Amino acid sequence: MIRVLVVDDELMVRSWLRMILESAGDISVVAEAGDGDEAVATAARCRPDVVLMDVRMPGTDGLAAAARIASAPGAPKIVMLTTFDLDEYVHEALQAGAVGFLLKDTPPGDLAAAVRTVAAGNAMLAPTVTRRLISTFAERRDTSKSEVSRRLLDELTGREHEVVLAVARGLSNRQIGRELSMTEPTVKAHVSRALAKLRLENRVQAAILVHDAGLL
Repeated sequence: MIRVLVVDDELMVRSWLRMILESAGDISVVAEAGDGDEAVATAARCRPDVVLMDVRMPGTDGLAAAARIASAPGAPKIVMLTTFDLDEYVHEALQAGAVGFLLKDTPPGDLAAAVRTVAAGNAMLAPTVTRRLISTFAERRDTSKSEVSRRLLDELTGREHEVVLAVARGLSNRQIGRELSMTEPTVKAHVSRALAKLRLENRVQAAILVHDAGLL
């Protein structure tokens, strides 16, 4: 079971998140917290695998709490959850140590999938967030970097290349599977092999590489 700490200042939101996550079958919400300070203390006490945390909360907000939680030894994976699709939140969240960033209108199935993804050691950003984050690198791309990126991508098989391009568009494994007529486990296997070949740690890095290659 994946152990999750849910952090949000609204009780109804916490209850909704608990219901969605625990209905997945392989996820257990081991604790809840209503603000950043409580989140830090609860994370230290309960040692969850994943912290799902709201950005905006009274007192210590989610970004400050994320930085404190992420700095502890053996820190859990942190996914920030918000209604605000704003660039400064994304960058601050990643700098604070978060490995995921999702909007609160994320479909329930994708929410559970995101928790599984970060628990497995991968990064997870909402598709709209992924596209906007990649766009911030547009002005930094030069010809030499583009050529290097393309050579790296040429190491992939045709199917791995298709999957990585879909990842760069912000698609989830489920969406990629539907688009390319593959099962989710097959998509996951292709993503893992592609990341290993490209010597990358997560999907966001793969998306940036594809952008650097000029393929978006």
